[in-house]
Amino acid sequence: MTDPAIRNIVIVGGGTAGWMAASALSRTLGKSVSIRLIESDEIGIIGVGEATVPHLKLFNNLLGINEADFVRKTFGSFKLGIQFVDWLRVGESYIHGFGSMGHEVGLMPFHQYWIKAMHKGMAKTNLGPYSVNSMAAVKNKFMAPGLDVPPNSPLGSVAYAYHFDAGLYAKYLRNYAEVLGVKRTEGKILGVELNPLSGFVDAVKLESGERVEGELFIDCSGFRGLLIEQALKTGYDEYTQWLPCDRAMAVPCANVGEPTPYTRSTAREAGWQWRIPLQHRTGNGYVYSSKHISDDEAAAKLLSRLDGEALADPRPLRFVTGLRKKPWNKNVVAIGLASGFMEPLESTSIFMIQSGITRLLKLFPERDFSQVLIDRYNDQVTFESERIRDFLILHYKATERTDTEFWNQCRTMDIPQSLKDNIDLFADSGRFFRNAEEMFADVSWVQVMVGQGIVPRTHHPLVDQMPDSDLAGFMASIESVVGQCADAMPMHSQFIAQHCPAEKVA
Repeated sequence: MTDPAIRNIVIVGGGTAGWMAASALSRTLGKSVSIRLIESDEIGIIGVGEATVPHLKLFNNLLGINEADFVRKTFGSFKLGIQFVDWLRVGESYIHGFGSMGHEVGLMPFHQYWIKAMHKGMAKTNLGPYSVNSMAAVKNKFMAPGLDVPPNSPLGSVAYAYHFDAGLYAKYLRNYAEVLGVKRTEGKILGVELNPLSGFVDAVKLESGERVEGELFIDCSGFRGLLIEQALKTGYDEYTQWLPCDRAMAVPCANVGEPTPYTRSTAREAGWQWRIPLQHRTGNGYVYSSKHISDDEAAAKLLSRLDGEALADPRPLRFVTGLRKKPWNKNVVAIGLASGFMEPLESTSIFMIQSGITRLLKLFPERDFSQVLIDRYNDQVTFESERIRDFLILHYKATERTDTEFWNQCRTMDIPQSLKDNIDLFADSGRFFRNAEEMFADVSWVQVMVGQGIVPRTHHPLVDQMPDSDLAGFMASIESVVGQCADAMPMHSQFIAQHCPAEKVA
């Protein structure tokens, strides 16, 4: 009887996507499979994905990675959320903080009580004072959840992510995967051999003349999509009608002042600028629409707005937001940029790598490649991508800015019906319902909608079961506890110095 199990996996491309895939597959599948990763140092990687979301902790935990060691070796810092500056109006800002906000009462989420209290003048007009993450962020405070905190204290469940050097993370995972037996091959792929009957990829041909066979191929070749697109002609669904930015300039600069425990996103004339603090430098970039500003002007604007001295020349990137029509096609699964691209506004790129790998493991095939598994994988990736797409569009659409042609286009553009329905429902009475396993939870949607000026007309009727006299005290208590928790945290820089300082300056 022929062995139905997949025994040979070939990963095309390294970088963050390739080595995350190699690490997770080797950790999970063990010695039952042979895993070979092919990459070329000459081609290089994109390597600007330096901000993450809290889900990455789960991935690192799966691998058994020590957090302090990982942060030290990637020159990392911690991230409590994202600060959005000038998105609603110039001069205004808010923070999308990770984790919880306030606390629920019965069936009602905290923000429903805030809506009523805010309308009655019993609460702040923004949600920041009711989020530990948001208040700690603006004070440059941070701590990981500790065991020595009072029961039920918000400090026992602080949600956080990381900033790190993406190139160093890929190197870290390469070392990890090679210890587990992953074989790396340095070289360029010059050709892809397809099976004449099934259309599956049989092998890739290297510049050295070697022919590398495999049963399952993971395409981590970046925007090129060497297997998924160039060989299999899968096709691509664009999101550019709603997400108009198509280029970015990236440049590191010297650190100035304390590292902030949050990513900063500042709306600019034709897009937005990121600021990501690491231990040894600060990452910066301008994501923009080439229809509204030239490359040279974007580079000049970026350099003029850095906190410290630029450490390199701006590096240009071109992209098209969207998704492959079939991220899994035949025996090729595209992971990372090869599967599609969401601009980095909410730091989703590395999450989508992680999500694709996790989903592949859950639906891992045998050598017959059941179409049922492939279809379910593609359906789930499409659903997840469209929900993330809607969340990103929200930031652009819900603005009052009229100062540039770019923002006028964003403010007046048509949006997907799915997003319009969510906005209308929330604007009516503050209700939002998370759809299945979509990435962003209710608290994220609520913070961004309120931050972008979508204030609900009224609240859920069940909130009225709490008397107004109790409501005022409830809101004041939440604000007080949140403030005390933020004050009790050490400074972000102190936490790093104590637990995970980089071993040397890169």
